[in-house]
Amino acid sequence: MTGMTTSNADAAGQRWVLQFCHGYDGPFLDCARQYAVLFRGTRYKVCTVYLTGAPSAEVEQGSASDEVIFLDYRSKDVSGLKLKAIRDIRRIATTRDFALCIAHRFKPIYVALLGTALPVIGVHHAFGVYGRLSRRLFINRFRERLLLLGVSNAVRDEIRRDLRGWPAERIETLYNRIDIEAVQAEQVSREEARVHLGLPQDAWVVGNVGRLHPDKDQATLIRGFAQALPQLPAGSLLVIMGSGRLENSLRSLAVELGVAESVRFLGQVAYGRRYFKAFDVFALSSDHEPFGMVLLEAMAAVVPLLGTACGGGREVIEGVGALFELGNVEQLTQALVAQVYRGDRQAVESAMQERLQALFSDQAVREHFWSISRQAGLLGA
Repeated sequence: MTGMTTSNADAAGQRWVLQFCHGYDGPFLDCARQYAVLFRGTRYKVCTVYLTGAPSAEVEQGSASDEVIFLDYRSKDVSGLKLKAIRDIRRIATTRDFALCIAHRFKPIYVALLGTALPVIGVHHAFGVYGRLSRRLFINRFRERLLLLGVSNAVRDEIRRDLRGWPAERIETLYNRIDIEAVQAEQVSREEARVHLGLPQDAWVVGNVGRLHPDKDQATLIRGFAQALPQLPAGSLLVIMGSGRLENSLRSLAVELGVAESVRFLGQVAYGRRYFKAFDVFALSSDHEPFGMVLLEAMAAVVPLLGTACGGGREVIEGVGALFELGNVEQLTQALVAQVYRGDRQAVESAMQERLQALFSDQAVREHFWSISRQAGLLGA
């Protein structure tokens, strides 16, 4: 176990928040940042603990925390009862005057509840967490010191259905968000992005980012693009960033539909959000996406959005983008064609930026977080 401590970490009377994360892979490093910055300018300092993942200076910096501790477990080490992890978090909890714990995903929530007596804010980033009876029985034992947050209303509502009898104010929504200025500062121009991705400057480009997995349903996207292609500008491309087990079958589908030359599979692109301005439209075809951080990153790049009318993604897109029913190729085809000929793009871009600031910025979510935390009696001023 390793950590990094600030010089004034032991200042007398200092109160702390313990943030406990399963790991920092994928979007979860930014999730840690999102919650750490909620306490900037307050009387609280934040200690972020990663259950899995090797120590990393880059992760320390990206965590935006006053202290970062790496427990450095492998995933297989924290299966079962997780007794060693419980002992570790119990010891850490004695090293500071912690006011509460913010735990991301079920395993850290489980460890924090058994290892500490702290109030716990449990953040859920996925569907299906409390489908198991054993988890419902466990979590019900601790509900007096729990506030559960879903990253979208869709996730929140599922938790409320599974945990019947909980007060509504103990299961709330706190949207994921981005540091808008920082993300926009990273994003390169359309021309630079296309050079980096190897795309022609004059093509009309539909972008998609995600694992090549059934949940992301890129097969529907390829079918809709193939059907729309005769009505799209000459040389139009569908560009897919991501890798996964379906790559060969998706490539075969593009060949079968006669659009292999118009569909580009880019694989994993490091810091992919930097290049979103390469796209003329961003399409997310996922099956019940819990939220969809890539949608916010596309909004920051001022790229028009298409998405499925289900899950948390709908809550991001609704009112500023086009929605289609999950798996509905005809609706997706129509939406793609409509994007080429729409005449209100400037108004849509303005609406996207307003929605991004109003609902998905650090500042907007910070106010909501403090409101629901105080209502639950977990935080003072």
